[in-house]
Amino acid sequence: MLRIGLIGAGANTRARHIPGFRALPEVEIVAVCNRRPDSTRQVAREFHIDRTFDNWQELVQCADVDAVVIGTWPYLHAPITLAALEAGKHVLTEARMAMNAAEARAMVEAARRKPNLVVQIVPSPYGLEGDALIRQRISQGYLGQLREVSVVHRTAALADPTAPLHWRQDAALSGFNMLTLGIFHETLTRWVPQPTRVLAQVQAFIPTRIDPYSGVRRSVGTPDSVQVLTELPAGARAIYQFSGVTPYGQEASITLFGDAGVLRYDLLTGRIFGCSRTQAGQPGSLGELSEIPIPEELRGGWRCEAEFVEAIRTGSPIRFTSFADGLAYMEFTEAVARSAELGTAIPLPLNG
Repeated sequence: MLRIGLIGAGANTRARHIPGFRALPEVEIVAVCNRRPDSTRQVAREFHIDRTFDNWQELVQCADVDAVVIGTWPYLHAPITLAALEAGKHVLTEARMAMNAAEARAMVEAARRKPNLVVQIVPSPYGLEGDALIRQRISQGYLGQLREVSVVHRTAALADPTAPLHWRQDAALSGFNMLTLGIFHETLTRWVPQPTRVLAQVQAFIPTRIDPYSGVRRSVGTPDSVQVLTELPAGARAIYQFSGVTPYGQEASITLFGDAGVLRYDLLTGRIFGCSRTQAGQPGSLGELSEIPIPEELRGGWRCEAEFVEAIRTGSPIRFTSFADGLAYMEFTEAVARSAELGTAIPLPLNG
């Protein structure tokens, strides 16, 4: 029996992790600690969890817990991970990995010192269904030589100026994370290498909001508009456009442009489109993109909890998402913030 303790039982933990673990044999959720004692007791009652803790430090030290699932805001991911590993617990932590690259490096180093323990980051859910198909097409030369990449996510999530300050807009809680930059970058780098250079600009079109806890109007700590230019190792270029303040023209997509073909993943609908002169039946010159159905044998999906348990029981490697992957996207998001602040390009990987 694998005994799991939950630290932070927010929306994703309730919607995905609790049912995901309970669907697996010989896995039991035995303890929970939420942000406040009253919410801890509420979660315990709702999901019939026997043990509750008023602080996460006690849960981490509990001898009856084998693995810790961290569902808190990013400011606690590193402290809890380090304490859990020191206590001999396996760790599954919610994304984003940490507040900054320095915390992420400390987490990676701590995990290396405990090779018998499994560590995993909750993966970006975007692109999982068609991941194997995208990888297959790229390996078959569908794109030819990669030239350009476009990553777009425009939403109206922050478009209402009267909406209160969200915790994700508080840098003291979320660190260098901004909008969905990290989660989309994680998705992209399943298919292309990490960038070697970053140039960015950011903007807060709604610069102040009411703090729902204090009632005081505060400056927002993260931007609501982000644009990034990057250079990839073989010379390809990528452009990222992110906005939380676009009431119209919303989009979520990743498009890969090569000298022989194009692949476009519509992340809102889960549909993949493409065109390539390397494929039989394709025209000699590229034209309109057509949908590429995902074959059932290649169709992926959400397996976070199952992958975590499999890794603990069999030693199988973590595919989605390792701490090394998390460190790479934390360095990317921090490089974006540094570039925007300094007005200059930042090389990757970061040098401290």
